[in-house]
Amino acid sequence: MNELEFLEKLLSIPSPSGGEDIFADYLITQMRKMGFVAHRDDAGNVIGGVGNPNAEREIVLLGHMDTVPGFIPVRWEGDTLYGRGAVDAKGPLAAFVLAAAKVATQSAAVLMDARITVIGAVEEESHGWGSQYLAQTMPAPTYTIIGEPSSWNSITLGYKGMLVMEYSLTQPGGHSAGEFAGPAEHAVRFWNSVRRYAGAYNQAAFMQGRRGRFHTLDPALRDLHTYSDGLNDHVEMKIVVRLPPDFDPDELQEKMDVWGSEAKLTFRGSDPAYQSDKNIPPVRALLRAIRAEGGKPSFKLKTGTSDMNTVGPVWECPMVAYGPGDSSLDHTPHEHIEIDEFRRGIAVLSRTLETLAGS
Repeated sequence: MNELEFLEKLLSIPSPSGGEDIFADYLITQMRKMGFVAHRDDAGNVIGGVGNPNAEREIVLLGHMDTVPGFIPVRWEGDTLYGRGAVDAKGPLAAFVLAAAKVATQSAAVLMDARITVIGAVEEESHGWGSQYLAQTMPAPTYTIIGEPSSWNSITLGYKGMLVMEYSLTQPGGHSAGEFAGPAEHAVRFWNSVRRYAGAYNQAAFMQGRRGRFHTLDPALRDLHTYSDGLNDHVEMKIVVRLPPDFDPDELQEKMDVWGSEAKLTFRGSDPAYQSDKNIPPVRALLRAIRAEGGKPSFKLKTGTSDMNTVGPVWECPMVAYGPGDSSLDHTPHEHIEIDEFRRGIAVLSRTLETLAGS
C-alpha cells in the first residue's frame, strides 16, 4: 500500500468523536505492518513506536483520530483528495505515521539512541479525553509535535484558550404584555454583558500594544433555544469564549455568575492559551527541513484550540504543531488536501525526525 492509498483509506473510515474504534483497529494493523509496536491504551488512544524502546530521548508525534460529524464523499478531483478529516486531522496523522516509518526504515541508525512515538488520540474534537489521559499518565517526552494542519511550509507556535459555558433559565409562563422580562430577554442581556466585557478588554489590549486576534477575547454564541411547555418558559444558551494568553478565566467566570445570577450556569471547563518559543529544537529542525524542501517557512498562531493546550502545560517540553493541509478548510463541507502538500509534509517531517533523533 502506497502513501496515497493509506491516506485515502483513513478518510474512508468514519471516526466522529466517540466512534473511533474501527478506525483505530485499522490504524494499528497498518502501523504494525510498517514496523511499529502498536497498541491502544485505556483511553482508546492508538500508540505506536519505532526505534529503541529503552532510549531516553523520545519524540512524540501527537495527532488525533476523530473528526467532527458530517460525511464528505471520499473522492479524487485531479491531484486533490476530498474527505472528512483530510486536513483535520487525518492528513497530519497519516503524515506522522509515514514519516516515522520512513525514518525507521531508511535512517535506522539515528534511532539507535532514540525512539519515535506516534499517537492517534481520541475525542480531540469533543471532550479532549485522549490528551487529558496522556497528560495524566504519560511521562513528558523529550520533544513533541502536535498533528494539526499548518500547511507544509509553516509552523504553529501556539493556540488560544477556550471557556465553554451553558446558560439555562426557567420561569413561570406569562403574557407577552406583562411587566416582567422573560427568559429570552434575560439570556440576551447576559450575552450583551459578555460582549461588552470582551470589547472593553480588547480595547485595553490594543492600547497596550497587544495586536491581532491571538490577543483578543472572543465570545461566540453557539446556540440559543427557547421553548414553552404551556406552564413554564425556558431558554438554553451555549457560549464559547476564546481566551488570549495570560487571561484569567476564573475572573470571567466570577463576572458571569453575577450577570447570570437568575439562571443556572454550567461551566464545561477551560483550557488556557499555550504558546511555544521560536528558539527550541523542534522549531529549528522544522525550519531547516522546510528550507531543504525548497520552502520559505513562516510561523502561525491559531485562534482555536488543540491537544497542545492540554499536554503543553503538563509536559513542559519543547513543543510545536505541524502538519500538511490548509486549516481554513477545518470542519467545512469541502474539506480536502492537495497531494503535493501531503507529500511535502511527509518529507519535512522525515527530515525533522532525523535531526531530532540524532541530535
